[in-house]
Amino acid sequence: MNLANTAFVLIASILVLFMTPGLAFFYGGLVSEKNVVNTMLSVFIMTGVAILLWIFLGYSLAFSGNIAGVVGNLHHVFMAGVNLASLTATHIPVGAYSLFQMMFAIITPALFVGAVVGRIRFKFLLVFLIAWSIFIYYPMVHLVWSPLGWLAKLGVLDFAGGTVVHINAGVTALVLSAWLGPRLSGNRDNPHYNLPWVLLGTAILWIGWYGFNAGSALAVNGVALQAAITSTVATAMAMVTWMFLDIWTTGKPTLVGVCTGTLCGLVAITPAAGYVTIMGSVAIGLIATMTSYAFIRLLKPRLGVDDALDAFGCHGVSGIVGSILTGVFATKAVNPTIAENGLAYGGGWHLLGVQILATAFTIAFVAAMGCLLVVVLRRFMPMRVTAGEEELGLDQGEHGERADYAVGLSERLSEFQPYQARYASEFRGQLQHLEHPLPQSNHDSGN
Repeated sequence: MNLANTAFVLIASILVLFMTPGLAFFYGGLVSEKNVVNTMLSVFIMTGVAILLWIFLGYSLAFSGNIAGVVGNLHHVFMAGVNLASLTATHIPVGAYSLFQMMFAIITPALFVGAVVGRIRFKFLLVFLIAWSIFIYYPMVHLVWSPLGWLAKLGVLDFAGGTVVHINAGVTALVLSAWLGPRLSGNRDNPHYNLPWVLLGTAILWIGWYGFNAGSALAVNGVALQAAITSTVATAMAMVTWMFLDIWTTGKPTLVGVCTGTLCGLVAITPAAGYVTIMGSVAIGLIATMTSYAFIRLLKPRLGVDDALDAFGCHGVSGIVGSILTGVFATKAVNPTIAENGLAYGGGWHLLGVQILATAFTIAFVAAMGCLLVVVLRRFMPMRVTAGEEELGLDQGEHGERADYAVGLSERLSEFQPYQARYASEFRGQLQHLEHPLPQSNHDSGN
């Protein structure tokens, strides 16, 4: 065992786990007050569900054996027969690698929750998350990250999850939004619950993304360092780009826009982080953010698909752009393990063609399987809440909870103010110490 590499991967695993509550704060801050609990619970529940699924059959389907280059087998259900102490190529234990991959299995399905908040039944979403993990996510992991996978054998480059995570989750978000239909007209323009939460969630996601991207080197080496640097630079470029686009189109920079741009940069650099130069990361951050911005502002309103928090516009579109541009900017000068350079570094069109093929396959596979899962599950349970429950809010309708009881208290105090003014003389005795504060005692004043 290489102790440095193993410690690095364990820390990276913790950072990736940290991203899921960060995402809960990000989405929870963006939704309306009456759907905060439902949104945050729908994200956070995956930390339990995905861990158990990964142990029961996820690891086996992803990395054990091979069936037609698409999925593994069930020879290691419940991790039976897996030697957790055996070492991988970077001399970390298989147990550490499995733990790291487990964290990706948690955050990926949580990403598309943002598209369907406020109108999907929690029970349906929970069953869909389980079925989606088994029939879509684990096969995608095998296809791309298992040495026996079909896309892996084609030479696809996906350093930390452009196809496996972001295009996968983004396309799923679009599919679910289309099947659900739009929110009620009165619920589309509700104010965001808590903008500081949005910034907090974005900051947590950015911090956790170093585990996501740099950790995917699976060793303390130059590739991990390069992935950390390119992730930082691409994200900064995306953040600033979105801000200037907002100023250019609306005249005002917005916190939500800056945080959305930040995520676009993180998403776009994910498939390329360990393969591109710093200038390559600048180009990827810029192009992906401009593309996502154009989709969200111009194309999305014409599609008629109500992706509530732009899960596809951010993760899907930026993931697609990042995956394709990996075929342009990847270079052996950064990562000598890749077979060929990208188009911009004299490698010709082959790698770009492979990246386009992998991207198109991921979109088609996820869309088809996602639709199939929805059709089957809708035969057994309702997908959408009733109009009355949607108007009430899913916090009360689905869970019987409120996001912040202090909000109710402050509302009652504000209702009390007119009575205080009306009956001021009656309150004077109780409130006079507020109008004329008592002088400090000698003890309090320090004399």
